[in-house]
This record gives sequence, structure tokens and C-alpha cells, in this order.
Amino acid sequence: MEQKNTDVKVPLISKIAYGMGDVGCNFSWMFVGNFLMIFYTDVFGIGMGAVAGLMLFSRFWDAINDPVIGGLSDKTHTRWGRYRPWLLIAAPLTAVVLTLTFWAHPDWPSNIKIVYMAVTYCILVLGYTCVNIPYGTLCGAMTQNIEERAKINTFRSVSAMIAIGVINIITVPLIAALGDGNDKRGYLLVAAIYGGIFAACHIFCFAKTKEVVEVPEKEKISLKTQLTSVAKNKPYMIAVAGQFLFGITLYGRNADALYYFTYVEGNQALFSTYSLFIIVPSIIGAACFPVVFRLTNNKGRSASIFALLTGISMFVMYFFTASKTPVPFYLFSCLAQFFFSGFNTAIYAIVPDCVEYGEWKTGLRNDGFQYAFISLGNKVGMAIGTSLLAGVLGSLGYLANQQQSPAVLAVMKHSFTTVPGILWIVTALVLYFYRLNKKTYHQIVQEIQDRKENRKHV
Repeated sequence: MEQKNTDVKVPLISKIAYGMGDVGCNFSWMFVGNFLMIFYTDVFGIGMGAVAGLMLFSRFWDAINDPVIGGLSDKTHTRWGRYRPWLLIAAPLTAVVLTLTFWAHPDWPSNIKIVYMAVTYCILVLGYTCVNIPYGTLCGAMTQNIEERAKINTFRSVSAMIAIGVINIITVPLIAALGDGNDKRGYLLVAAIYGGIFAACHIFCFAKTKEVVEVPEKEKISLKTQLTSVAKNKPYMIAVAGQFLFGITLYGRNADALYYFTYVEGNQALFSTYSLFIIVPSIIGAACFPVVFRLTNNKGRSASIFALLTGISMFVMYFFTASKTPVPFYLFSCLAQFFFSGFNTAIYAIVPDCVEYGEWKTGLRNDGFQYAFISLGNKVGMAIGTSLLAGVLGSLGYLANQQQSPAVLAVMKHSFTTVPGILWIVTALVLYFYRLNKKTYHQIVQEIQDRKENRKHV
């Protein structure tokens, strides 16, 4: 059988389509990360303790379904490839569940509200997994050219930053406009719109991308064997650790953002103003990753630099406020977002290269399974970040839509500035030890190809 060329240049339309996939992901998951917690407490009327419990419980659910979906996507065989069909089927179904998740019933009994919250959220997490893991794995299946992968992930990150900026700017006023004073109705209609965008973006990604890297055909591989191969992949384990810390920091801070502007700054509308200021730095920062990568020749080191500068910028933000010292507050907000966007591009660009390293090291290639643990690491981090925030706020006496105590306000401020600042610096230290550089990667890919050629002639 003729060896297929996998060191290919990816067409511009495919890069754009792949980037649109992350636009869809953010219109779902970033909306959930930024708005679901305050929706539960301030609109649905669910206690902070129950929300904290759900965030932790759902990660046990993730621990089951993420590797399962990753393994199933690796075993999928269709004329469209292994990963793209998942986008076509799972995205529209998940869009429906997203809408149901934001359907508030504040008059229901407390126990019924908690059950509804748990069921809809767990189904939403499963649906998102069925889309996001195949989507993330797709990058590595589009080419084995390391520079092309960096460009694909730059398109992805720039698109994501634009989507996040748009979501953060328009969501609060859109809820108010569509709800006409009724947040319950506003959240439901916004969720329906964002669900439609989520589905449309992934259908476009399915239509305009192509898989060229095939997973080798093997007999059934046990879970133990796959876990053992993953444990031997040092660059991958560093990437998982980075994603775990990334999840704690990003989603904990995002969940806190609306609380911060509502209660600490005293004006929820400032969240949209803040989001407007940081959207341009987001785009520029994401686009700067290839430049830093060319200077370092190491994606992990590039991510480490971006993480360190993000942490320093966020830590400095503690000393300023949007209401009293707006110029330095927004200046350091823009710097933090600029460096974060570069990190966001770098951390996802690492993953496909780790797959090649694992195949070279162990002889086993399992793209979807490995991406599943990257996703799981990020989601476990998200659970810890959001549940800790909810648990601490609840223990200190948070009351929805009321004046908060000084202790609660202090937690909200630190959770937006110093705590993520420190965690970003820790993330930078972890990723500093990533050793897979451009030269080593090319040698690994060439050796893999040579092995395949030798097997053909045996």
C-alpha cells in the first residue's frame, strides 16, 4: 500500500474552518464557564453549596466519559475520517442541551432544582466532550508538519479570542435586551442563539477540513496498555499538568469575573467595558505565538514565557480598580490578556506533537485517547477552580443579589487578581521543563516514517 504524504500544507479555508470550530466551542463552553455559576445562584436560585458540589461531581463523570469518547473516536471508521463525523452529529444535539441548561425554574422546590441542574449539566458536559475531543484531535490528523500545526493552532486561538471577546462584550447587554428586565427569559434566549452558533460552526469545520494522518490499524489495545504508554510520554505528562493548572486558573477566574464586577466594582456593566478593552490585545497576543515559537524553537518554553508574564500582569491588577483607577487597571488587564492569548495558542499547539513523541517512544498512536486526558486535565482544573470559589464564597455567607460582607468581597477581588497571578507563575515553572523542540520533533517524525517503510519491505 502506498505511503500517504502527511507532511502537507493545509489550505487556508481549512485553517479558517478549524478556527471556526473553536468559535463554536467558546460560544458554548466559555458562555458556560463565565455565566453558568452566577446564573445558577442569582437567576435559578440554587444555593452556592449545591453548585460547588455539582462542579466536583461532574468531574468524576468526566473521568469516565472523556477517555471513553477519546477511545471511540480513535476507532471510528467512515469515509469522512475518524474525528470529523463527531462534529456533524454531536454538535446540533449539544446545542439543544445547552439551551435546556439555561432554562431557569426559580419557583421549583429546591431539591427538584438541584436534580434538574445536575442532569442537564452532566448531559451538557457529555455532549461537549463528544464534540471537543474529536475537534481537538483533528488538528493532529490534518498534517504532520510542525509549522503548519503551529499556524492551524494560531488560527484556532485568534478565532477563539475574537469569540471570547464578543461573548463577554455582548452577553450581559444581550440578556438584558432579550429578557426586557426578565433575566430568566434573557438567559434562555441567549443560550438558544449561542447553541445555534455552536452547531453551525462545527458543521462548517466538518465540511471544510480533511484528515490525512491515519491511526495505525491494530488489534484491540487494553486500557492498561494505553495508560502505560501515556505515562512514558514525558512531554505529554507536562502538557497534561499545564492543562490542569490552566483549567484551575482560567475557569476559576472566569467564574469570578461577573461576581467581581457586580459586587466589588458595584457595576455589572463594567464587565462588558472590561471585555471591550481586552479584545484587541487578545487577537494580537494569539497571533504572536508563531513569532515566539521561532525564537525559542520550543512550544512548551513559549507557553512558559507567556504564562509568567500573564501571572505578573494579573498580580499587579490587585492594586487598581476599574472604578477608581481605570487607566492602570485596564492597562494591566490588556497586558494580562495579551500574554494569556499567546499562552492559549501555545498550550494547544503542544498536544499534536506529543502524540508523535508517544508513537516514537512506545509504538502506540492513540490521538483521541491522549487528547481525552488533556481535556480531562483541563476540566478537572475547571472543577477545582469553580468549586473552590463557590465553596469559599458560600462558607463566608454569600447571598445572591445582596450587599456582600468584606470577607466575601476580598475573596472575589483576590480570585480575580492575585490568586490566578500566582497560579500562572506556577504554570510557567511546570512548562519550562518541556523539552521537545523543533529539531527533535523532525527527527522523531522521520524515524517514525523510516520504521513504516522498513515494515513494508520486511
